[in-house]
Amino acid sequence: MTPTTTADATRATVQKFLELRLAGDIEGLTALFADKVDWVLAENPGVPWIRPRSTAAECAAQAEELMEYTVPEDARASVDAFLVDGNDAVLTGQLSGTVRATGKSFEGPFALRLTVEGGRITRHHLYENSLTIAEACTP
Repeated sequence: MTPTTTADATRATVQKFLELRLAGDIEGLTALFADKVDWVLAENPGVPWIRPRSTAAECAAQAEELMEYTVPEDARASVDAFLVDGNDAVLTGQLSGTVRATGKSFEGPFALRLTVEGGRITRHHLYENSLTIAEACTP
């Protein structure tokens, strides 16, 4: 089905993003992110996969780094809401996982704001319970 509105195109791109993340398709994610991305994820020096990013390759690599530093089979994410308004989408839900190096778990709510322009993600702002993630990374 061809998207008929900006909101339809945004929803389709975000759904593709979720599919690629779930599949761990770094090449596909790199193509989906814009060349320059407005990336926000609160810096957390104790968490190796949380750091500033701005290029498509850096943003896509976050998924790969997350799989490297956590136990993939323990990773869980559920989406409670998926709201779209024009070029913007917001997803809210719950996430959890286990840090490979410590064996400690983390969990909590998240909100993800994405902006899609020309079929590519130009904004990725993730808000999550960074305290529990940092605690899980601490030996």
